[in-house]
Amino acid sequence: MSPRVLPVLPERPLPGHAVCLDLRTSGTYDSDDAVRAALDAPQPGGERRFLVVDEADRLVAHQLLYERLSSYGPAHVVCLAVGARGDRTLSRSLTLRPPAAGVLWVFDSTEDGVPGEAVLRPLVDVLSTPEVFDAVLRALGEVVHGVAVPAVRVLEHDLTDEARARAWRQAVEGLTGPEVPAGNVSAEQVPGALALLLGEGVPRSLSGHQWLPPQGRAGSRLTACDEAVGEAVEGFHRVRGPAGLLTGAGRAVDLPADIERVAEELDRFRTAVADAFGAAGGTRLTAEHRGVLRDRGVELPELPREISRAGIVPALRDLTHDLIGKGLPLRSVAARLSSLSARTAPVGSAARLARLDAICGPERLRRLRARHPFTAGGSRPAAFAVTGLLALLAGVWPVLGWGLGPAVGVLAAGLAHLMLRRRPNRSPDGRIDGGGATGAAPRLFGGLLGGLVGAGLGQFLGLPVWAGAVAATVSVAAVVLLALRDWTRAVDDWWARADPEEAWRILREIQALVVTTAVHDWLFAEVRHHCSAGAGAVAGLLRGLAETADAHGQPYAARKTRKADGPEAGPPPVGETGTASWSWEDWRDDADDWGNGAEAWGDGPEAWGDGAEEDLWSGSAEEPRADRTAAQEPPPFPSPDPGGADGPPPLSVPAPGWLERRYGDGGPALVDTLVGDLVAGTVLILDRCWAGIERDPGALARAGHEQRLTELLDETRLRLVRDVAASPPPRYEGLRDPDALTSLAAFTDRSDRPDAARLTGVAADAVALLLLAEDDPGRTVALCGPEHLRLLSHDPMAARQVRFVPEAMRRGAAGDDIWRGTAEDVVWTGAGRHAGILRLVPLRADVVHTVRAEEAGEP
Repeated sequence: MSPRVLPVLPERPLPGHAVCLDLRTSGTYDSDDAVRAALDAPQPGGERRFLVVDEADRLVAHQLLYERLSSYGPAHVVCLAVGARGDRTLSRSLTLRPPAAGVLWVFDSTEDGVPGEAVLRPLVDVLSTPEVFDAVLRALGEVVHGVAVPAVRVLEHDLTDEARARAWRQAVEGLTGPEVPAGNVSAEQVPGALALLLGEGVPRSLSGHQWLPPQGRAGSRLTACDEAVGEAVEGFHRVRGPAGLLTGAGRAVDLPADIERVAEELDRFRTAVADAFGAAGGTRLTAEHRGVLRDRGVELPELPREISRAGIVPALRDLTHDLIGKGLPLRSVAARLSSLSARTAPVGSAARLARLDAICGPERLRRLRARHPFTAGGSRPAAFAVTGLLALLAGVWPVLGWGLGPAVGVLAAGLAHLMLRRRPNRSPDGRIDGGGATGAAPRLFGGLLGGLVGAGLGQFLGLPVWAGAVAATVSVAAVVLLALRDWTRAVDDWWARADPEEAWRILREIQALVVTTAVHDWLFAEVRHHCSAGAGAVAGLLRGLAETADAHGQPYAARKTRKADGPEAGPPPVGETGTASWSWEDWRDDADDWGNGAEAWGDGPEAWGDGAEEDLWSGSAEEPRADRTAAQEPPPFPSPDPGGADGPPPLSVPAPGWLERRYGDGGPALVDTLVGDLVAGTVLILDRCWAGIERDPGALARAGHEQRLTELLDETRLRLVRDVAASPPPRYEGLRDPDALTSLAAFTDRSDRPDAARLTGVAADAVALLLLAEDDPGRTVALCGPEHLRLLSHDPMAARQVRFVPEAMRRGAAGDDIWRGTAEDVVWTGAGRHAGILRLVPLRADVVHTVRAEEAGEP
């Protein structure tokens, strides 16, 4: 026979629950190890409860074992003594006397189709509940000898296997979420410290900082370029007016040279900035980088107060909590954090060179250096016609018109020629000349022809002298004004095409790029690196947790086929009473097959041994199929308990007559409650990681957090099995920063639970009717055979009764109505799925014998 595990159940009891210990088969394991394991099981300070299942004829022999249970301090013990049919007396040691201990004597009996020891499973489940344990121990202290035979009537509210599997699957999916290809996060969705890293803005405290000092290399280039543009603009304003055409005011202005100087200075400034970008392109700002940038004319301030490396991880924590608080599953939160990590990753200032080229690349410099022709006077036919008309008007002065008319044409042509000579795209020395055309010839020919025609017309008409004089004056003034207009328009048009003022816009864009680079690529480099690494670490951790949940959070699968030791391996052995042999280890192994199938059937010391140790529940769950052989494992059944011994038996196992099972398909609040518990536990798991991320995001150990998630899944699944998650998760006392979870109070505070009907889908009316009924011993079933009735006390006042109901069954609006009038002695339990009545019937005084220490047997 292969070694068995220690029979301390459950493996991980709920806080405050009694530790269960089976001493009936102590020969298969070391008794000291068994008691030591029971003592090591966690229990709240000052409350040590032990529920011991023992053989009724071995109570005295196990006296030292019971004494050791009190070796760590006062302990309360309820012994469930299993007697044989032929037992007529009970011997117990002084250790099992009230008020610290009591004995419930249960006789081995069978019902039709129900294994005899199957009654122990729900009975132990009820008695291990701390409230019921204490009430039973108090009641035993009030009966003779502190020994009684239990008579029970219990209602069990639970889920069907399908409903439990479906709810758990949906809860795990609600926690992890589907695979998300990419996430997106904007500056408006993140805390302020992170928003500075997502945009290209500058902190307010740095708005007045001079990034390019005038005495520096880049600053001097910037000043020279700005002065060159200013001089070009000043010369343009001197040239474009009437003085630029009619006087010598524009002769000292060399606009082509000024524009050429602007292009050269702009190119020098761009080169200085590009040199700074390339020289300090690291991902972290060091003192050496500061010196390199200072040599190139870039002065960096200290890190502004709006952001710091120390504030990044708290901001990441707040963002993670905010996303989780909005109901996003782990993978969606991880996708958002991955996007944040990618956007905040420092790429170095060298990556800004492409943007610099787009702002001031060779093409823009070539366009600035381009020579544009100067054109004035509009279209040539229009100039010919307008000049001819004005000359005609001047020629209508009789006699004098023969000279005035052509003279107007000559004046128009002369002004056009003057515009050509003083065009702004030509240097005074002729070194730079963009060429031009002003239409002097059309004006000359149009003026001559119009003047002659006007003179002939004036001679014919014979107009008065004053009319001719007025016409000539208007004509000359119009020619001059039109010439000035054409000059101004032509100069403006040429200036717009040359557009040297674009250099100012380029300077502003380059300055903005320098500021953005200085802030985000140099000054914030270490903060961005820390944020990117931290966000990436949390995203990886969340994805790992989601994968762990997917892998470990699927307990409701068929068990692996078990191999029997030999071809003769068959069904479980049956004793004299027709009851299959059953032990606590079998109960535990049933449950372990669900959550840890690979481990349950492994080769370690906790693996199953020979086929004779098949568990009771799986053996009676289903009828074997016709195609199964005797050497094959009985059909697997869905035992829901992941890692403990408190899982309910499969639905196919018949219940004893005193146990009424009511199974629901899951209430409307079940999945949301499970998801909330898992989310709350995950947030608490993440609480442990922030300090490590602050120190070194790359050294975050995911394995430990994934192990904690595994424990969280086991604990949540355990509560789903025990009481359909009606009891809250155990309180976590190790918060490193409780204030950080204030915004998630609705998630982390899981003390407010839905009522049982909303969890199971089964109404609590039947429980209320059972408790409201009048006291009637006939409603309960005594756990003894008819032949044992004469051992019981027949005093009706000597019996004690414990009514118990889970607190979750009276929560909710409907529960307030159905529980009115309930007896005041009802024990409201904090957990469990059982409700009912436990009646303790004392024995006759001559049935129980107390054996002193010197009479005790082996330990």
